[in-house]
Amino acid sequence: MSAALRLLIVSDTHVPKRARALPAQLLKAVDEADVVIHAGDWVDLGTLDLLEARSKRLIGVYGNNDGPELRERLPEVARAELGGLRFAVVHETGAAAGREERCARDFPGTDVLVFGHSHIPWDSTAASGLRLLNPGSPTDRRRQPDCTYLTAVVDAGAVTEVELVRLPRGSVRVPRGSVGPPRG
Repeated sequence: MSAALRLLIVSDTHVPKRARALPAQLLKAVDEADVVIHAGDWVDLGTLDLLEARSKRLIGVYGNNDGPELRERLPEVARAELGGLRFAVVHETGAAAGREERCARDFPGTDVLVFGHSHIPWDSTAASGLRLLNPGSPTDRRRQPDCTYLTAVVDAGAVTEVELVRLPRGSVRVPRGSVGPPRG
């Protein structure tokens, strides 16, 4: 039997446009995780380099705000087997209405779908059994009360201990001149 895997699930880091750097608490979680999953909108190639260097294993995709350099290094959809579960990662899944059914149709044979884009944390299960997880954003809370990311454990073919981690206010360093309407 394989050992449990500790996951860190993050998306929409938007460095340096929405934050100068990743929060220290998030970087500590990167160091502690067995697998880091990033669902796109890195914006900065340096963030990809940083997470590749610090992660034991990194699974990532590009998002709608990621330019050509990131798109050259990352896929639009990533797939991986983790602890007996089939994971898929994508940035966008469309509107919240009908998401479970649409994703179950679009990602057959997948046990867990990680996505981003909305900056809104999400944890639901489709009728097919597909688990959908969105970690929100650790740097740009938009209309959410807090900046967030997810941690989870994969053990014995199941996702357990899913926790939405809320970052304390003031832990995200916002670049000067970036205050204004949220960006997609």
